[in-house]
Amino acid sequence: MTLPTPQSGLPVTPADIEAAASRIAGHVRRTPVIDSGAGSFGLDISVSLKLEQLQHSGSFKARGAFNTLLSSDVPEAGVAAASGGNHGAAVAHAARTLGLPADIFVPETSSPAKIARIRAAGARLHVGGARYADAAEACARHRAETGAMDIHAYDAAQTIAGQGTTALEWLEQVPDLDTVLIAVGGGGLISGCALWLEGRVKVVAVEPEGSCALHAALAAGAPVDVTVDSLAADSLGAKRCGDLVHAICATRIGASVLVSDDAIRDAQTRLWRDLQTVAEPGGATALAALTSSAYRPAPGERVGVLVCGGNVALDTLAAP
Repeated sequence: MTLPTPQSGLPVTPADIEAAASRIAGHVRRTPVIDSGAGSFGLDISVSLKLEQLQHSGSFKARGAFNTLLSSDVPEAGVAAASGGNHGAAVAHAARTLGLPADIFVPETSSPAKIARIRAAGARLHVGGARYADAAEACARHRAETGAMDIHAYDAAQTIAGQGTTALEWLEQVPDLDTVLIAVGGGGLISGCALWLEGRVKVVAVEPEGSCALHAALAAGAPVDVTVDSLAADSLGAKRCGDLVHAICATRIGASVLVSDDAIRDAQTRLWRDLQTVAEPGGATALAALTSSAYRPAPGERVGVLVCGGNVALDTLAAP
């Protein structure tokens, strides 16, 4: 396999992604890809959908969690993570699989479905505060007191390398992709994918209008704080993208588009109606860029959409 040429100075490279894929094999699922067929979702084109909501713990984040734990010396105090929900569920699952203690800190706004998944994985769950920042502060205090190891949700080399295995796998499954649409919260997933796909596939960042940390950073030329107010905030609700995320994405993102909460709800409904596929709001956000025309493919463009998460209570899905 010919690896894309890395930019010097970055602490994560395509070679790290390839190593992560070998490291986590046997611990993560090779998630399926399906072609939607022309006419699905009200689109004229057939879309390649990577169904990462079928990953262990219900999102792509198990990849980064396993890569971090399997490449680290974990202290006796175990691991600790602050999360809106999906990262915590992934860390809890990976820690249980590897026999490690885990403490997960989430805000009160985390969805019941995600809280239930963390509890089911056997981690010590700490719920408190109105925002992700509150959970992060509580987690930091716990690490300082106990010596537990931090697993950052997005702005860490091991996390980014693990998430990048999603793109490595996808390109093996569908080698003729021209463009992929990827939802963005903190940016770990799109950073890893952009590193792997650089020079081969165009990467489009999709964010909610009310939670667009990467979009704002790309416009400003550096990470900046944004206001978070979106239906998808429990998975795409980072107040600020990371420095490493920005360093990677600033030169590797082909386009950055925003979608409304109404468009996200509509994409959720279309996924269920046309494919009987359950996606949380964040998981439907990338598709929303197509169904709302925020991104308009060129004639003949082979487009892929990453369905990145499915941790949602079924009774919250909009009726078809």
